[in-house]
Amino acid sequence: MALIDDIISLAHLESASLPDPAVQMARLSLADWLVCGWAGQDEPLAVKLREFAEKEQGASIATVIGAGKAPPRMAALVNGATSHALDFDDTHFAHVGHLSVGIYPAALAVAEEVGQSAQAVIEAFLVGAEAAIRIGVVLGAEHYNKGFHQTATAGAFGAVVAAARLYGLTPGQTRHAIGLCATRASGLKSQFGTMGKPYNAGLAASNGVECAALAALGFTSTTDGLFDPQGFIPTHTDKDLSPDTDLVPVTQRFYFEDNKYKLHACCHGTHAMIEALLPIASGLSLQDVSGLCLRTNPRWLRVCDKKAPQTGLEVKFSYAWLAGMTLRGDATGSDRTYTDALAIDDDLAAFALRVKVEADPSLTDLQADGEIHLSNGRTLPFYHDLAAPVAPDLLRGKLATKAQAAIGNKGTEIFSQLDKISHLSASDLGALIGRT
Repeated sequence: MALIDDIISLAHLESASLPDPAVQMARLSLADWLVCGWAGQDEPLAVKLREFAEKEQGASIATVIGAGKAPPRMAALVNGATSHALDFDDTHFAHVGHLSVGIYPAALAVAEEVGQSAQAVIEAFLVGAEAAIRIGVVLGAEHYNKGFHQTATAGAFGAVVAAARLYGLTPGQTRHAIGLCATRASGLKSQFGTMGKPYNAGLAASNGVECAALAALGFTSTTDGLFDPQGFIPTHTDKDLSPDTDLVPVTQRFYFEDNKYKLHACCHGTHAMIEALLPIASGLSLQDVSGLCLRTNPRWLRVCDKKAPQTGLEVKFSYAWLAGMTLRGDATGSDRTYTDALAIDDDLAAFALRVKVEADPSLTDLQADGEIHLSNGRTLPFYHDLAAPVAPDLLRGKLATKAQAAIGNKGTEIFSQLDKISHLSASDLGALIGRT
């Protein structure tokens, strides 16, 4: 079948056909997304978007994080951007983007509108995430390297699939919703380091709600918005393409099970380096290091190699600054660490001059290696691969610890709801993050 047929089938997949490991991971993603959203509600862009929502007004249907209720499309926009404001959310490296922040806001908003259960939200997110990943894989690294932010592009199609499932669209209506998304999805990497980056996640979520809602009203579109000659995929990548893809069928594998979670409050492209440096950081001072050489996948050089960050937000995208912070023992897992004062920290600025970052195409997106050269002549090699599997219980424990560190008792409360999820409604989820 053509890719769009696969995506439509995925949207309508029976609950019993969803693999349990993927469902359990989607539950963790839900909790992690709620935590990231709650943690980001006081960020300036979140405040501005809530003001925007209040000015536009509309039906009070879906929960806005830290506020009241708004129309579903607006709630999805605000919540998507808010939950990505701290850049602390999950990443899928085959998709090359953040899934939860673009898809869960759409799923929750629509589920609140139509009175669905929390479990239905999770399942809608899962099929939406899987759709986004598969479209992202077909777009390939070429799409990302051209400057597109797949959280907002491929991610918008995932939001459409989630919303279509919850609205109960027919396969034909889902086809039109995907076609509408093809002319709506947008998002550029040039926004990285600004409010525009989290806004991209909000765009994905709101586009998903809008396109599915229009299709439900009988709005029509091209029949194959993905692979028409001037459809989304041919116009958004330089990759050699064919409508027939070599993706593994969903009956054999859900790519979502490779999803990764952030334990450091900075760009995920820097995490392999941080994890590699942590075991050798103990007992070292920045003054002990005469030089540090990092090798990373070429893709990350245009994302996380800011040589002279000007703000705390830009520090999150700077290998050199983050390497110094890690060796110095700064709390990279706390967003409160990333103040603007970091960008003018004399010790970090001096250390950054001794950091060399090189592209190594033999490394995957998840790997980092290199060596630290000490003033006494010793060399300390380092290496880490984020693809190494983490046991589900251990992962849950790490994410629960992150939640507690990020938002205190509220994080504990959110994670405690995972074991009660089958008894919760979408409105119950909204109550966890709405105005108290």
